[in-house]
Amino acid sequence: MIEQLYYHIETSTDPFHNLAVERYLLEHGPARSCVLYLWQNANTVVIGKNQNCWQECRQKQLEQDGGVMVRRPSGGGAVYHDLGNLNFTFLLDKADYNVPRQLDVILQGLRHVGIEAEKSGRNDILAHGRKFSGNAFYERGSRCYHHGTLMVQVDKEKLGKYLQVSASKLASKGVASVQSRVVNLTELQPDLTIPQLQQGLIAALEDIYGLAARPYPAQWMDMEQIEAYEAQFRSDDWRFGQRIPFTWELEHRFSWGGVQLQCRVAYGKIAQAVIYSDAMDGQLIEQMAVCLQDCPFDSSAMAQRLAQLGTKPELLEFGQYVEAQNF
Repeated sequence: MIEQLYYHIETSTDPFHNLAVERYLLEHGPARSCVLYLWQNANTVVIGKNQNCWQECRQKQLEQDGGVMVRRPSGGGAVYHDLGNLNFTFLLDKADYNVPRQLDVILQGLRHVGIEAEKSGRNDILAHGRKFSGNAFYERGSRCYHHGTLMVQVDKEKLGKYLQVSASKLASKGVASVQSRVVNLTELQPDLTIPQLQQGLIAALEDIYGLAARPYPAQWMDMEQIEAYEAQFRSDDWRFGQRIPFTWELEHRFSWGGVQLQCRVAYGKIAQAVIYSDAMDGQLIEQMAVCLQDCPFDSSAMAQRLAQLGTKPELLEFGQYVEAQNF
């Protein structure tokens, strides 16, 4: 049961630092508390844990314009951040983690600034049928976080310039471009500012949980540890991930996300496998790639391997699709 509420408004706009602070709050936050972390990144594309950065982001163009591509620990798809965007993270013990309740904080916070919105699909929040917030989720041991974006006055031209969204993903949502899917909150409330929204969210946190919120104590932050986390997020190994000289590839978009499976096949077996995906369950995607290692390169054998991981609907559907390829 949550006994204390905290909030932390980060002043840095460096995405590597901000992800490091988020990780620190996840791993070192006090028990029986909810921490609301509010933060902003300047000119950044953030990709999901299992995404193929070369397909999701026009990285060279972004870097030429002074931006940066970063990879987060959670699953889901790529997003563009600038200073017209406000990011939020709820950090809690797994026992207190409740996504509908956390989303109610966002909806209530928007009401505080005069905007009515609604939940939609697996991870979106919409106003007037258009998206201004996407959410992603992560757990580590007994701790979880739920984070997302709030588009206040994002440069939508740059969003479309740097994000390389697949045609199949757009088609699955019935829209022609990434820009047409989204709306800035200032289009609905022209006078809205980031500080107003921050205060609205803190007030909503108190409304929904029925407790007073106080600033997260600065003395609880171990800056040396945060710098160590920051270095990990900056590393090329983390940002770009594994790229293999694959000899076989399968790609398909399911209702729960796109999957791109690449395999290096040698002597009739899968010597190496990597799966890129914007699926929300990032841990399951990793497990799927590992279980295919050393599997005979045969669609039925691969489906049987995948079935050993369990009965999650995503797993069963992907296994059935692989088996149907009949190779």
